[in-house]
This record gives sequence, C-alpha cells and structure tokens, in this order.
Amino acid sequence: MKTIELTAPSLTAFRKTDLPDPKAGRDEVLVRLRAATLNFLDVAIALGNFPGVVFPIIPVADGAGEVVALGEGVSGLCVGDRVIPHFMPAWQGGAITPRHVAAMRGVTLPGSLAEYVAVPATSLVALPAHLDFAQGAALPIAGTTAWNAVRSAQVRPGSVVVLLGTGGVSIFALQFAKASGATVILASSSDEKLERARQLGADYLINYRATPAWDEEVLKLTEGRGADLVVETVGGATIVRSLKAAAVGGTVFTVGFVSGTVASIDLLPIIVKALRIVGNNTGSVADLAEAARAISSHRIVPVIDRVFGIDDTRAAYTELSTGGRHFGKLAIMH
Repeated sequence: MKTIELTAPSLTAFRKTDLPDPKAGRDEVLVRLRAATLNFLDVAIALGNFPGVVFPIIPVADGAGEVVALGEGVSGLCVGDRVIPHFMPAWQGGAITPRHVAAMRGVTLPGSLAEYVAVPATSLVALPAHLDFAQGAALPIAGTTAWNAVRSAQVRPGSVVVLLGTGGVSIFALQFAKASGATVILASSSDEKLERARQLGADYLINYRATPAWDEEVLKLTEGRGADLVVETVGGATIVRSLKAAAVGGTVFTVGFVSGTVASIDLLPIIVKALRIVGNNTGSVADLAEAARAISSHRIVPVIDRVFGIDDTRAAYTELSTGGRHFGKLAIMH
C-alpha cells in the first residue's frame, strides 16, 4: 500500500513509501482510508513537541474510510460501510486511563496517511450519512472534544458560551452550542472570520486585536454575568482572561496549548466564583458515537477550510503550523 511516513521530527521529513497491506486480525476490520484531517497534535508531533513518538511513523490521528475486509469474530459491520476509526482505539468508554493514552493512531499506532489500516472493530463509528469522507474525518478529535465541552457545562437554551478562535474545536463547539439553544460569543483577530462565524450562528463577535480585553467585553455583553462555558483552545496566553470571563459556577474547558502551557493564575477568582476547570484529552469511542449521533440529528456539516492532496502533505502541515489562517479544519485526501 502507498503511505506517507514521517521519518524525523521535522516538517521536511515526509516521504512517500510502499508498505505491505495490513491484514485484519481477529476482532479487527480493514479500512480503506479516504481522507484525513489535521489537528494541532499532528503538528506538535512533526515538530518534536510531543513525547513518546518513535520515528518513522505513519502520521495523522484522524481519518475516515470504508470497510474492505472483516477479521474473524467481527459482527455488526459489512464490507462497504463508511466508518470513522477512533484515534484511541482502546478507549471504549468511561474515564481515561494510562492504557488508553498509550495507544494512539498517528502517534504509537499507524495513522491515517496510508491506503489501509487494520483497527479493532469496536473502535469504529458509523460516518453520518449526510457527510463526505473529509467531513467525517474531522470528528474523532475536534468533533468529540467540542461535544464533550458542551456536555461538560450542560449547555442548553439560555446558556452563554464563549469560544476563542476559529479552529476545528471552536467551530464544532459553535455548531453544537447553537444546536443546544445557547448564545455564543466568539473572539477572533480576523473580521472576515468573524463574519463567517456569524453566518454559522454566532450571536456576538469580538475582534480581540481591536479589543484586547475581550473578557471585559464578554462581561459587558452579558450584563456582568459572564459565560457558563468558555472553551479555552489557546493556552497560557488567554487562560487568565478565560477565568475572568466565566460566570459564577461556570466551566472553563481547557484543551489548547498553541500559545504555550505555562501561566500564572490567581486562584481567588476560581475559588470565589466556584469555577470548574476541566481538562480534556479528546474522548472515548462512546463519546465519538454520541457526537456523531448529534451531528446526524441536527444535520451539522463540519467546516472544511481547505483540502490538500496526499502529495501535498507537507504544505498542509505548514499551513496549520503557521496558525491563524484557516477556518475550521484542513483535510488531506487520498
């Protein structure tokens, strides 16, 4: 099979190669991958900023494709089914454990830049019928993370949700929050992206270059109340403002580290406002299945900003690593 390998921690270390086709073992399914989407995790790996990676690897955690063979003992799936492999195949449900984190596609297991992959049948989720492969490939990390964010704060009609930026998690969270009846405040440095967010349903828009104290603007827009949920996708540079923007009893759902992982935090607002700070490492297969059902029910269409051919993998990684230019997800098609 044709694959792309990452041979070293460098954006110049991608190579095309041919490897033997994998076989579906007992309780496994062979999937013909059709599309992949990039996450900041993939860039962190390619830049040598993620631990536990042994090169060469077949990179990219997220993908989607169709079943081409069933291993012994597999039931409930058919050849031709369109499916999404979960990025942590051992994490079926419940709380995350070290064993779950030890097995990750595109990190310690073969990723999505290959024609075929053999995965446990229990790690597959049906691709919603109204989505194409690139849209389905956006679900495992970004879609599941956003779904868990909205669930963590029990978002419902009347809830206020604050989103930072217009990457994959933020745009999925916008779509899930609006489907739940929430009011959404979205901050970005680009007026063009803010307008696109408005078209997707964002109620209030803040250009944080023009208004650096965006947390104060959130408080103004909510008449001093703040947000029930802040999805913190940036990291050390914004976490303090996220805490200030949260309402009493609110949730700050922290998933991003594009601006670094270190911050100096005053504990008093957390204590006085009884805030919940929730860390997240994606979600389980059960969480992905829930997110996919919500997407099917509400006819949500993931936003794919740009599609690259597999021969342009390096360009796709460069585009994501540059930061701030895309809206939604970047896809790579086989």
